[in-house]
Amino acid sequence: MHDIKYIRENPEVFDAALVKRGGEAVAQNILALDEQSRALKTQMQEGQARRNEASKAIGKAKGQGDEEAAQALMAEVAKLKSTMPEIEEKEREVSGKLQDSLAALPNLPADDVPIGADEEGNVEIERWGEPRTFDFTAREHSDIGLALGLDFETAATMSGARFAFLRGQIARLQRAIGQYMLDQQTMINGFQECAPPVLVRDEAMFGTGQLPKFSEDSFQTTEGHWLIPPAEVSLTNSVNGQILEEAQLPIRLTALTPCFRSEAGSAGKDTKGLIRQHQFEKVEMVAIVHPDTSDAEHQRMTEAAESILKALELPYRKMLLCTGDMGATSRKTYDLEVWLPGQDTYREISSVSICGDYQARRMNARFRPEGETKGTQFVHTLNGSGLAVGRTLVAVLENYQQEDGSVTIPQALRSYMGGIEKLEPA
Repeated sequence: MHDIKYIRENPEVFDAALVKRGGEAVAQNILALDEQSRALKTQMQEGQARRNEASKAIGKAKGQGDEEAAQALMAEVAKLKSTMPEIEEKEREVSGKLQDSLAALPNLPADDVPIGADEEGNVEIERWGEPRTFDFTAREHSDIGLALGLDFETAATMSGARFAFLRGQIARLQRAIGQYMLDQQTMINGFQECAPPVLVRDEAMFGTGQLPKFSEDSFQTTEGHWLIPPAEVSLTNSVNGQILEEAQLPIRLTALTPCFRSEAGSAGKDTKGLIRQHQFEKVEMVAIVHPDTSDAEHQRMTEAAESILKALELPYRKMLLCTGDMGATSRKTYDLEVWLPGQDTYREISSVSICGDYQARRMNARFRPEGETKGTQFVHTLNGSGLAVGRTLVAVLENYQQEDGSVTIPQALRSYMGGIEKLEPA
């Protein structure tokens, strides 16, 4: 959500930022609704004040025996009573249109975000690790995993496409990856572990920006609850409607949860394997911080995600997303893309985004600055993957594959695998 005061004071700057994201100039329409809403509110206030004034004058006129004046005042009050509901209804309608218009707009990009239409406009910041040289033709994870317990056919019979059934060794490896990453984010990187709901109401999805614009990308139950796309929704909404004390900041939360995406906008894309599933697991990181520290927190969270890839010795590159490839709620996003030798390319494994006060305004999440008895400010929110479990499993399978079909377990995961050093094909 955007600050209407900022739009009033900076309409041209606001429009220019939206255009950078591929949008259209809308400040003129927004301000027209704002002006109409404020005019109607003023009319309501003036009408209420006049009604109160006239009501008091009626008694005074009657007390003075001026029946003609009293009748005129009574007629005026009656007219005000009949017209006020119409004005109130009109104000509600206009205010609703204004709020809907503001809610549908994406966040404004940070000044250092490159301008671009799509992923081709992203900028590579750095690379880490050297891709392994194979003495054989590297295979994709979907081929490697079949003999290790990765079963797409069984999943398809019960759930359809974009689901997987994991058995035995590979199921244990997925669990090990998730537990390892959660332990790293809590014990090393300072995030508090949470076990949040995976079913949420409309208000929570609105708070983090999934509603109203992106409803088709999520699953909704027949009772109206939504399955969380990531745990960002549950974790960020833990401060929905709250006024925090500055001393409580920063709040750093993490959770390992199942996540659900309908992938409505990805028809025909990545239909093979585990890359783009309807159901997947992710270790999510969320930070609620003071506005002055949000840029530094963005770097910190990105490094927390990078630390997992380094520990697993998975080569990756860090990308700064352009305006056309960022999520709607983000001001600035770093993507971490892991090297997949079977596909001979880098693929996204984590996105870490700074949202500024965009989500906080939607949630009305604020803090009281130290020493202030009056006045509050909106917090800043950030979110990121630390990491996507399924995609990390893909990266391990492809980067640690052996010619005989086995997969060596990364050293960092062996204690989580009960000492098993290699997955052997059955």
